[in-house]
Amino acid sequence: MGAPVLNGPFTMPMFRNFVPRKLQPWLYIFLAVSFQLSGGLYMANLSHMVSETSLMREDLQMCLYCNLAGMAVYFPILFRMKFRFTNKTLLTAAALGVIVCNLIAPYTTFLPLLWTLCFIEGICKIQGTFEAMSTIQLWMTPKRDFTVFFPLLHIIILGSMQVSSILATYFGYYLHWSYMHWFMAGIMLVDLLIVQGCTRHFRIVKKFPLFGVDWLGAILWALLLLEIAYFFDYGEFYDWWNSPVMQGLAVVIVITLGFCVGRMLHIHHPYIEPEMWGYRRLLPILILITLVEAFLATEHVLEGVFHSSVMHYEEMVAMQLDWPMLVGVVAGSLFAYWWMHVRQLSYLRLITVGIASLTCYLLTFYFVLSADIHISQLFLPTLCRGFAYAILSATFMVCLEEIMTFRHFFQALSVFNMLHMVVGGVMGGALYGRWLSYYVSDNMARYGAAVDRVTFSSQPFALDRFIEQFVSQMMEVSIRQIYGWTLYACVFLLLLFLLYDAPVRRELKLMPSWRSLRKEAAQMFSKGKPKGNAVPPKEEA
Repeated sequence: MGAPVLNGPFTMPMFRNFVPRKLQPWLYIFLAVSFQLSGGLYMANLSHMVSETSLMREDLQMCLYCNLAGMAVYFPILFRMKFRFTNKTLLTAAALGVIVCNLIAPYTTFLPLLWTLCFIEGICKIQGTFEAMSTIQLWMTPKRDFTVFFPLLHIIILGSMQVSSILATYFGYYLHWSYMHWFMAGIMLVDLLIVQGCTRHFRIVKKFPLFGVDWLGAILWALLLLEIAYFFDYGEFYDWWNSPVMQGLAVVIVITLGFCVGRMLHIHHPYIEPEMWGYRRLLPILILITLVEAFLATEHVLEGVFHSSVMHYEEMVAMQLDWPMLVGVVAGSLFAYWWMHVRQLSYLRLITVGIASLTCYLLTFYFVLSADIHISQLFLPTLCRGFAYAILSATFMVCLEEIMTFRHFFQALSVFNMLHMVVGGVMGGALYGRWLSYYVSDNMARYGAAVDRVTFSSQPFALDRFIEQFVSQMMEVSIRQIYGWTLYACVFLLLLFLLYDAPVRRELKLMPSWRSLRKEAAQMFSKGKPKGNAVPPKEEA
């Protein structure tokens, strides 16, 4: 997935002659990092945005899901865009899209426009990252070994997420939250200068038109994903099934799903082909990534409530936890690289290690959770969470690549990221929010029964301070209860993996070159679909 192999050292023909050859791939790494730093809105400044705009927390969280949905839905046409346009054109368009979205988003409160901007920004973000990283893949791993590429890729992706959160927090605290958008627009201008000044139009393969792309199917899958995100994001606000809005939306989701499936089964070249769902072990991977994302949603709901309502951390204090998270994701990605590439051990056992680390995070947080702790005591569970997230994300993608042919890989990657980026997290967040609402009310009713006139008259005290401490303690108890139930579920999943036995990894399959993929795509759209799951062609010399 990069520049062609010409029986010699790695080259990047799109660069102009004055750019030093050793510097060329590092410039593309800078481009990839800058795209990953960008976003529609930056959730580290969520409290600032809620206080300064007329928007609710759910409205702004929906912006995040629109951004992630744009990234997830766009995967099946990434390589088609690469065959149609030059690397320079795609990087330029992606950078311009990020600039426009970042300059408009802070100054609009019209939700349909804001959500559309965030969705488009997600498309530009993944397009820019893909173009930069696919171009230098052969520099990272000359054999196109995904046990090398995916762990290193996740250092950039997950590491940039943490750095973006840190930068947004600094801008929101010292200046204004909108300055993060201006900063990213400036970074994109630097990207444009690099692309326009240092590169030229160059085609890896012969130009291939965008015929045969199921654009309507892409829109339907995007609508389905956004409807699911809206349902779980606004569920608590609308009181779930007690609201006609949620009842009507549930019907709309079923209808949209019916249109997606019907179009997939009845047109010649659907956006996501029905053959993609038939691969062995695909369903377990999709279920596992959804469960893992649901477990990790504790970060956004329970940890957020604990930091704000129990510990009363300011943004700059809570931001300190981004550093151990950054260390954890780098360590987890390097560990996955060592396990899969250097030692060539079983992927299944590596997933077990990741789930064990996730269990360690839940267990540690359960026991240290208290209003009397120092923030440094949260460093270890946060590091374990980052370590688990990096291992599981990289390993699941390698497993997905191993079981799929290249024709269906990007379609499966789209479905994988729909669950990975959006569905798992929003479902887990909705579940934890519902649990928290129930347990706080239940605990206040239980423990509040012990507070009576005799208790009030036993010693003089300030009622307002007592009520504040009482509510904070009920929050703490409720969060610990939910962490306990989540820990039970994670331990059960870990035991299943420890008891399950499977053969160690197979030999890695050869990856096709861009030229052979272009020929396969042209043949598929000119002569119809080949029967069965054809084995991808071997890489050309």
